Amino acid sequence: MYILSKMALNEGASNYVYVVYRQAVATLFMAPFAIFLDKGKRPKMTFSIFAKLVLLSILEPVIDQNLYSLGLKYTTATFAAAMYNTLPAITFIMSWIFRQEKVNFTSIGSQVKIIGTIATLGGAMIMMLVRGPEVQLFPTDEYYVNNNDASDQISGGINPIDAIKGSLMIMLGCTSGAGFIILQTKILQTYPAELSLHTWICLLGTIEGGIMAMIMERGNSAVWIINWDSKFLAVVYSGIFGSGLAYYIQGVIVEDRSSLFISAFNPLNILIVAIISSIILQEQMNLGSGIMVSADVLGRRMLGASGIGGGGGDGLGGLGIGIGGSLGHDINGGMGLGGGLLGGKGLGIGGGH
Repeated sequence: MYILSKMALNEGASNYVYVVYRQAVATLFMAPFAIFLDKGKRPKMTFSIFAKLVLLSILEPVIDQNLYSLGLKYTTATFAAAMYNTLPAITFIMSWIFRQEKVNFTSIGSQVKIIGTIATLGGAMIMMLVRGPEVQLFPTDEYYVNNNDASDQISGGINPIDAIKGSLMIMLGCTSGAGFIILQTKILQTYPAELSLHTWICLLGTIEGGIMAMIMERGNSAVWIINWDSKFLAVVYSGIFGSGLAYYIQGVIVEDRSSLFISAFNPLNILIVAIISSIILQEQMNLGSGIMVSADVLGRRMLGASGIGGGGGDGLGGLGIGIGGSLGHDINGGMGLGGGLLGGKGLGIGGGH
């Protein structure tokens, strides 16, 4: 998903229009299932519920996805994938502030969560600010060697200013996404029809995103044209698997688990993105990126292991289910059982934007 999105943006796709089409595809894909499978299950739509749905659609499809796409424009697929993995740490902090996660500083589980949060956010800061030598996973074309001054880049030819801009946009998007997850847990208590809920979110996101796109891209009608190319493939794939299925799966699990739990996904997707982007997009990693990946893997394992007790508890053992690419980001890695810290088992669906 990171790769397809970056290819589409590199080919001139507008991030605003891309988000609109993505949500439109998701709406068309989800609507038939919602109409038939949620029949008799949908509660009556009230003004209060509708207002919350509007807020959800602003937080995730509009703010989060647009900020992420803007950040991706400034950086690389690998960089963006790594930076977006600050989501569990930000979700943990916001869940703690809003008292959805209980933190007991004398508890081992809470201590592990805190250390994992520090490791994840610390790694993100290192990646944003530290350059270091390039780590070439695969040989690149002569163009990328000769046209990027090594003293003026952080990763794959991006300069420090662009890296900081992109990082801040992605982290702001994560903050909005974390708010989406937390609010979603509340709304599902009064509107338990997951398919209908997320179809509404995609529909409202299409309308709101369309208004934003018309404002931001006024006078540039060409950006609305999509041909049979990577932009079309990215829109369809992200709409069905990212904004469609991932929203629904996330909603089903978040009813029984905590908001932190749903955001702690398998960090393996960073390595997959790094390898594929090196081959297809000829992107490069550097030492700062490598440190970020290592810190992120450690932080995520600690957050995932400490959050698998369900309901935001401090359990360190038991069964955990993590959805990679929650928040409508892509389900990328496949499914498998893996051992967590201190004997915990986790079922992870890796993925991301």
